[in-house]
Amino acid sequence: MRILKTAAIAAMTAWLAAGTAVAEPKPGGELVIASSQVPRHFNGAVQSGIATAVASTQIFASPLRFDDQWNPQPYLARSWEVAPDGLSVTLHLVENAVFHDGQPVTSEDVAFSIGVIKANHPFQTMLAPVDTVETPDAHTVVIRLSKPHPALLLAMSPPLMPILPKHIYGDGQDVKSHPANLAPIGSGPFKLTEYKQGEYFVLEKFDKYFMPGRPYLDRIVTRIVPDENNRLIMLERGETGMLSYVSGVREIMRMKKMDNVEVTAKGYDAIGPINWLAFNTGKPPLDNVKVRKAIAHAIDRGFILDKLMGGTATPALTPIMPGTPFYTDDVEKYPYDPAAAEALLDEAGFPKKDDGSRFTLTIDYIPNSNDQQRNLAEYIRPQLAKVGITVVVRAAPDFPTWAQRVGSHDFDLTMDQVFNWADPVIGVDRTYLSSNIRKGIIWSNTQQYKNARVDEILAEAASEMDVEKRKALYTEFQKIVVDEVPILYVNAIPYHSAFDKRLRNTPTTIWGPSSPMDEMYWDK
Repeated sequence: MRILKTAAIAAMTAWLAAGTAVAEPKPGGELVIASSQVPRHFNGAVQSGIATAVASTQIFASPLRFDDQWNPQPYLARSWEVAPDGLSVTLHLVENAVFHDGQPVTSEDVAFSIGVIKANHPFQTMLAPVDTVETPDAHTVVIRLSKPHPALLLAMSPPLMPILPKHIYGDGQDVKSHPANLAPIGSGPFKLTEYKQGEYFVLEKFDKYFMPGRPYLDRIVTRIVPDENNRLIMLERGETGMLSYVSGVREIMRMKKMDNVEVTAKGYDAIGPINWLAFNTGKPPLDNVKVRKAIAHAIDRGFILDKLMGGTATPALTPIMPGTPFYTDDVEKYPYDPAAAEALLDEAGFPKKDDGSRFTLTIDYIPNSNDQQRNLAEYIRPQLAKVGITVVVRAAPDFPTWAQRVGSHDFDLTMDQVFNWADPVIGVDRTYLSSNIRKGIIWSNTQQYKNARVDEILAEAASEMDVEKRKALYTEFQKIVVDEVPILYVNAIPYHSAFDKRLRNTPTTIWGPSSPMDEMYWDK
């Protein structure tokens, strides 16, 4: 992806023009968001996930933001240039941005933040090519790369590159446990004024926000409501104006019947959420590809989509989400075929015993996600029993327990939910690179999958700036991975958002609810 300065200026002009074409926003009012997500803290520079991102993107500004067509738009960077050789990106910052404590945002803060993210963020491939960051003046940033990095502009998005104040975080304390993570100072449209962990947090309008007139809302209050039925009751009664990241079949159906809300699946393109069954390829018998293929044929994914998910979800066939530039469906489909599964298990050297069983496996799942996780695990158990595989469903009392098991490779099969995060370099590579088999780290290569050719492809694609050449590389990658089945892809997670019908400019860009809500307002 090559974006030159003229393109940046054109984007900014179109963006500003678009802003004047809509009805005049009405400032004021409070938005209550009901959420099941409990943020551990608010610093998205060192923590991934939607629990942090939805709040972090209101508190911190990033260099760029993106529209619903994947086009970069000005934010802290008013313009930018990518060098013809792809080995540097220059950002020209706005000159009126200040942090919530009144200190100016400068190139030093951007350089500092890039260093923090590169050293601490779980997505190690995201900024791996960054060599140095130069600051020739207070409002110019030059990012020097060891090799071209086609995903760098996307890495500058709000959920991935919050700009931290160096004067606060550069005090020598560990950024991952810094006290400011729970009392953050950013330059975004809202500032955190109150937080009661596990219950609620309050974001107030920042009056010195660098985008004139914004944000329009006076306050955003996020209430933590673990029970899905209670969240829906709040929506029905008008006690909340927004629910997001909703994937439960019954929740989605119920929201669509409400007269007072608009329900949409828009806004999750860059998240790229996939629901899948992962195999621990480092343990027998799952180190045998024929066993993994047999399991793939023994599971009726069509039944899962049509019956268990009520037609709300679409199939996922590969590690890359449909609808994105690098997706291909020219891969092995593994149709439901118990006879083929039995034949593969026999060939693999696991004949049926006198009692009809072959071997026993455990299956784990992420707790508190019934439709996408627990129900599928329970469905897979009798399906595999039909071909002689005894499955024990192993529940975890909470997310940390599940994450510890899977991150430590203490599992056979597990349901999982993993995001693409806009570009394969950012969110896909981490699952398949043999160099990312890191014990104790969830959402790394916890399958212990190794393939030298896959490592080569991903390394080459990570520095290839030509879109068509990248597409060819990722096509080969998808074919290999699907053929070797370290993971059986089940469905694209059907995330939906519901908004009070009186809300305008709701967040439905590629980052959806994990993007700044400075344009949203009440029409009342």
